[in-house]
Amino acid sequence: MPDPSDVSLANFHAVIPAGGAGTRLWPLSRASRPKFLLDLDGSGRSLIQQTWDRLADLIPPERIHVVTGSAHADAIRAQLPELTSLFVEPSPRDSMPAIGLAAAVIGAGDPDAIIGSFAADHIIDDQVSFAEAIGQAVAVAGSGLITTIGITPAGPSTAFGYIESGDRLTVDGAGSASAVVKFVEKPDAPTAAAYVASGVHSWNGGMFVTRTDVLLGHLARLQPGLHDGLATIAAAWDGEQRQQVLDDVWPSLTKIAIDHAIAEPVSLEGGMAVVPGAFDWNDVGDYAALQDVGGVSSSDTVWVDADGLAIADDGTTIAVVGLHDVVVVRTSDALLVTSREHAQQVKDVVSALKDRGRADVV
Repeated sequence: MPDPSDVSLANFHAVIPAGGAGTRLWPLSRASRPKFLLDLDGSGRSLIQQTWDRLADLIPPERIHVVTGSAHADAIRAQLPELTSLFVEPSPRDSMPAIGLAAAVIGAGDPDAIIGSFAADHIIDDQVSFAEAIGQAVAVAGSGLITTIGITPAGPSTAFGYIESGDRLTVDGAGSASAVVKFVEKPDAPTAAAYVASGVHSWNGGMFVTRTDVLLGHLARLQPGLHDGLATIAAAWDGEQRQQVLDDVWPSLTKIAIDHAIAEPVSLEGGMAVVPGAFDWNDVGDYAALQDVGGVSSSDTVWVDADGLAIADDGTTIAVVGLHDVVVVRTSDALLVTSREHAQQVKDVVSALKDRGRADVV
């Protein structure tokens, strides 16, 4: 861990929003057992534990905060015994209320705080490059810009949003920072190829670094109702009425992602910057991505003129004959058969099961 007196990280806090069911990884990932609680790459650590490890290498545990729902609070406490700051949401309201609440509470205790939000369920290799990106992002955020870490594209993917970079910025300690021109939604294949070829587009990995006062100032202007609700909750956070106020106010908060609430509009106003993330990054968003990070088939799988990924979570022997790039996943109550090409469509299975009232298997 760096010296805590290091000015660049002295007021830096990390926020880990831990939500979402990981529907593209059904049936392994469920609402009751989301992917961030699973060890998917065989490392011996769940995805949220790996996220914790990356951040704990940079800052002390008391400055790492997790935001999650009540259904997962106990499991997170069990997996992260050093965690001292856990924000428990009464219900899912997407990433802006989650990150905004943490920002409001952290900022009240440390007016100079800079926060960074990092997903609980991503895999990142190369800790040195990750730390370098964080250092640059914190330096830029200190100047008043909301800063994101743009992932260097591994190829023209249609699975991610993109960040268009503009002019280089002059900020001490952040020699690679650029202004953000705009955020763009997930493109079609030709557009993705054009973005990668341009050299000025990076993947949006959902990592944002900002001064708490800057974030909350933008929120007050762009989403005043949401801002005021979070301010009310934060004001009661250290008192006896915390839970009552949280339960009363939280359901009324606008359900919106930070990308739509802040990143997209603020970037168009010139208020955002991007620093490059020159590390291997994977959101483990589907079974194709799981293969890419080293997800392996169950040892008892039999392949005959076939290849792909076969996982038997219940110990069943799986045999695959004459099929290529196949994905077979078996649990005690569900069986999935698809292909690597169609891995993104697994989420549609979850939607269909919900429509049938099958909450017991999703």
